[in-house]
Parts: sequence; C-alpha cells; structure tokens
Amino acid sequence: VQLQASGGGLVQAGGSLRLSCEASGTFRSIKTMGWYRQAPGDQRELVAVVTAGGTTNYADSVEGRFTVSRDNAKNTVLLQMYRLEPEDTAVYYCSARITLPTTWGTRESDYWGQGTQVTVSS
Repeated sequence: VQLQASGGGLVQAGGSLRLSCEASGTFRSIKTMGWYRQAPGDQRELVAVVTAGGTTNYADSVEGRFTVSRDNAKNTVLLQMYRLEPEDTAVYYCSARITLPTTWGTRESDYWGQGTQVTVSS
C-alpha cells in the first residue's frame, strides 16, 4: 500500500492551496483518511480527517478555513485550504487507516504519505 500526496507549495497569507492524496495497492477498504502536519521543532499534529461515511474532524486552528473530503471510488482524500496563515507553514502528511486481507480474515494498519511542504509567507 502506498499513499501519494501532491499539491502544496508557496502562497501568500490569505491565499488558498489544495492537497491531494491517493492510496494504491491491495487492500480491502479504507476506514479513515486525513491530513497531519509538522512544523520545524513541533510534533506532528492532526489537521483534518474524514471517515468512509463522510464524518469529518478538524483541528480548532483550521476549523472554518480548511475542508477535507474524499472520493471513495478513487481512494483519494483532498484538503482544500483557504485563508492560509503563516502559522499553517509545515510539512503536510496524508494518512490512512486501511483494512488489509489476511489468510484468516482482515487487519487494520496505518499508512503515511511522503509529506508535502506548505509555506505561507506574510
């Protein structure tokens, strides 16, 4: 299983960016998909996640500015970011909890994408 993230880049404060992440490989289903971020010197933190049924959860700092969505048919999760602030500067990682087939049933495992840089200038 691989998660391939794209998007990100450099934008001025107040601008917008969109991140995309696609899961590929052999698996039964994807339970949750989402985004985390890590700024220099900080721990990785939750940005937003979405379940297979469409339930979302956001960090307080991005609520109302970011929108997470997924396309289950394409195994893709999107993060649309509006009104970006310099404090949003970080490496953004997509994540997915995936159900894998095994010889005796299934098991869940967490996967991470390679990270994509988002830089917001003031």
